[in-house]
Amino acid sequence: DYVVVKMIPDNRLPPRHLHSVHTGKTFAVIKWESPYDSPDQDMLYAVAVKDLVRKTDKIYKVKSRNSTVEYTIKKLEPGGKYHVIVQLGNMSKESSMKINTVPLSAPDALKIITENDHILLFWKSLALKESNFNESRGYEIHMFDSLMNITAYLGNTTENFFKVSNLKIGHNYSFTVQARCLYGGQMCGEPATLLYDELGTGEDSSAAKSGRPTDVAAVVVPVLFVLLVTLGIGFVVLYMRHRRLQNSFTAFANSHYSSRLGSAIFSSGDDLGDEDDEAPMITGFSDDVPMVIA
Repeated sequence: DYVVVKMIPDNRLPPRHLHSVHTGKTFAVIKWESPYDSPDQDMLYAVAVKDLVRKTDKIYKVKSRNSTVEYTIKKLEPGGKYHVIVQLGNMSKESSMKINTVPLSAPDALKIITENDHILLFWKSLALKESNFNESRGYEIHMFDSLMNITAYLGNTTENFFKVSNLKIGHNYSFTVQARCLYGGQMCGEPATLLYDELGTGEDSSAAKSGRPTDVAAVVVPVLFVLLVTLGIGFVVLYMRHRRLQNSFTAFANSHYSSRLGSAIFSSGDDLGDEDDEAPMITGFSDDVPMVIA
């Protein structure tokens, strides 16, 4: 025996499992489930989007009979903060969540040029890769003095360069450039960071970390190659000199070899190199020959 029980749908229940699927710079994909399983009719949802920065509200209506509903909220701003509320159209209990959109990217190719009494920061226009960025918004520049442990706001500009003066000798600085923050500094772009030391050399921190092994290898490899070539040439020269000395000694020994004595006869060394090489060498004296001393 069995019995079938069908629960009465309760339209006062809130949507279930509200969450964010994907968040971009100007949109967010959200998903939720119906208040009860297998709705037998279309259900009307109200999606309220509250801009926590601008303090504005927008309401969207979504109709679906599916148990799982997916909806894309469009026309959001990069780096924005939003509070999303989903409920049935009859103003039943609600489900809510907070989402933050992706901020604008950091400017590319941040470089530094040192002048006599100041430095110039240069970077590529953010509008080249961000269609949502307008040059009229501009950029803002910050500076961090690591010696004094102080962060300073230097100003903003709509150009792609910025002049920095009054830098102190012996201090290390970090400069950041980002899309100008809007609405009380709550909607900012990602910062690009540049390190600058007291010697006047600037380098991108991210590029320095990834490029340093390459720079070291570019210096070490040629030096090792030159050392190996130098050692190879040195070994060849030593070998040739060794062979030459060996051949010279062999020829010298052969020229002084006496077949009668069966050995080579050498002088004390003082006569080596004399021009009269053909003079016969006196090998001894007879006892019956008188010696005359002049």
